[in-house]
Amino acid sequence: MEQINCTQVTEFILVGLTDRPELKMPFFLIFLSIYLFTVVGNLGLILVIRTDTRLKTPMYFFLSHLAFVDFCYSSVITPKMLGNFLYKVNVISFNACAAQLGCFLAFMTAECLLLASMAYDRYVAICNPLLYMVVMSPGICLQLVAAPYGYSFLVALFHTILTFRLSYCHSNIINHFYCDDMPLLRLTCSDTQSKQLWIFVCAGIMFISSLLIVFISYVRIISTILRMRSAEGRRKAFSTCGSHMLAVIIFYGTLIFMYLQPSSNHSLDTDKMASVFYTVIIPMLNPLIYSLRNKEVKDALKKFVINKNQALVIMKLKK
Repeated sequence: MEQINCTQVTEFILVGLTDRPELKMPFFLIFLSIYLFTVVGNLGLILVIRTDTRLKTPMYFFLSHLAFVDFCYSSVITPKMLGNFLYKVNVISFNACAAQLGCFLAFMTAECLLLASMAYDRYVAICNPLLYMVVMSPGICLQLVAAPYGYSFLVALFHTILTFRLSYCHSNIINHFYCDDMPLLRLTCSDTQSKQLWIFVCAGIMFISSLLIVFISYVRIISTILRMRSAEGRRKAFSTCGSHMLAVIIFYGTLIFMYLQPSSNHSLDTDKMASVFYTVIIPMLNPLIYSLRNKEVKDALKKFVINKNQALVIMKLKK
């Protein structure tokens, strides 16, 4: 293969969401508010789940890990994006770009697989309620969380190494608001066929397998619910999986829109808007979905706030 002589870049410039100065400050305030809400919502959800004894069940164990992943991959992307609204040129070093890509891929993959684990949990809870605590034992729950983390870390490491072993000499300007695979591949002067094939294989296996688990789980869940004679029983069953079903539809719907649209309609601007949705909006929505639609979480949150207020009152009285 012909060798190309070029100077390897040491840093990249992120174009960001917009280059219009009049939009940068409004966008900064909007996304800062969303990020703060995301941090408070996800960390608050984790805190409530870990401190309330009524939420010591497999479903909330998985939910706490989903909230952790949402917090992490939003934090990998959003702070750097906010900086892009404040500076004329948003520079990111070569190593920092690699770290951002690796962390983003790891947490994004973990989210996808955790949603599949949660779908299986809901399947067991509704279709085999008498065996639920036996099947979903602490050991099994730990495995269903450890496997997504382990697999996502290995896949992210593999793809990050492949991407940053390529030579970048055409340009160092990334037409995106974070370091992502496809915008980076447009800058390389190396052959990308092998890398693109691995993206297709790994993403296909992860997406199809996790979506298949979710689909089969919910087909069986819906079939079981429809066979229930009691209307109250059907209502309770739907309420236990409604939040997760909504989160799955939003997450997978966004990915399907982004990656399965016709190539003629595919553009970097479309990619940016879809990326904003699943890197910024979805991590903010998940705490809302799981708290506003879940009576147990709302009750636990009220109890947590009341206890904290009482503790503050007692401290003030002692002073």
